[in-house]
Amino acid sequence: MRDPSDRLLRLLSLLQTPREWPGPELADRLGVTPRTIRRDVERLRRLGYPVHAVQGNVGGYRLSSGTAMPPLLLDDDEAIAVAVGLSTAATAAITGVEDASLRALAKLEQVLPSRLRHRVTALSEAAVVLPPRDGPTAEAPALAALAAACTAHEKVRFAYAKPHSEPTRRLVEPHQLVVVERLWYLVAYDEDRAAWRSFRADRISEVHRTGVRVPARDLPGGVDTETWVTRSMPSRDVRARLLLHAPFDQAAVQIPAWQGTLEPVDDASCLLHTAPDSPRYLAHRITLLPLPYTLLDPPELAAELRAIAEQATHAIRRL
Repeated sequence: MRDPSDRLLRLLSLLQTPREWPGPELADRLGVTPRTIRRDVERLRRLGYPVHAVQGNVGGYRLSSGTAMPPLLLDDDEAIAVAVGLSTAATAAITGVEDASLRALAKLEQVLPSRLRHRVTALSEAAVVLPPRDGPTAEAPALAALAAACTAHEKVRFAYAKPHSEPTRRLVEPHQLVVVERLWYLVAYDEDRAAWRSFRADRISEVHRTGVRVPARDLPGGVDTETWVTRSMPSRDVRARLLLHAPFDQAAVQIPAWQGTLEPVDDASCLLHTAPDSPRYLAHRITLLPLPYTLLDPPELAAELRAIAEQATHAIRRL
């Protein structure tokens, strides 16, 4: 890579990933010598980027935190992911991010190339974001610290408060953050208890990153995180069975796969077995169906649908 400016930007993009980069690997990526990499690192430092170097066989370069936040470089997919995430942040169970998310989204959209802006707009228009429910919310700084620790395989300490009990101090090896029914959970190996645990993020406080990195652990049984969480948590989800007043072939075209699975009944109707969800959110999903339907079960879902209908009727009564 002969152009120094392009090379410097590419080097900065690599260093902004959460890992240490050995000098020879960076040189190979950029098609230059390790000596050139050292010079480019010094140039970044003069520009205010806190590039930290670790000596030795397992050492390398990484971007550390400084006194100010330097500009970030995002590729196309990263920019789209950030924009979509910011646009839906108001519906997340995270405390105090709504206004900041809107301000950050406005800044990002101002500099997005038109090709990316069209993709973000299409995603936002096609996505259905259900309204937030009342309930506990996690703190954004705590989530950010836990996410960074998961990525770096770094031990963390925090206070954990269960209902009707005194807070306890935990030392864990974080594995992954998971959202279940709009609540955030940290899946981690609890060193004090020598067992895997799931921690509600809204009950976590005083997060302290220890700086101690450990090899990544595999979940018991070799399962992925989604499977492990599903098995370890008591299910509060329900499914619904709906009679759709339309032929199976017509429903198969109009009903998206995330709504559930279809089953033929006769020439004029078919059954929809919905995907599991909490009663409130399942009712909101059902109201999005483009075909007439009759709720067969469960009975408790009728109250949720009735509440939505009454709210909508009240909203239009004065028009």
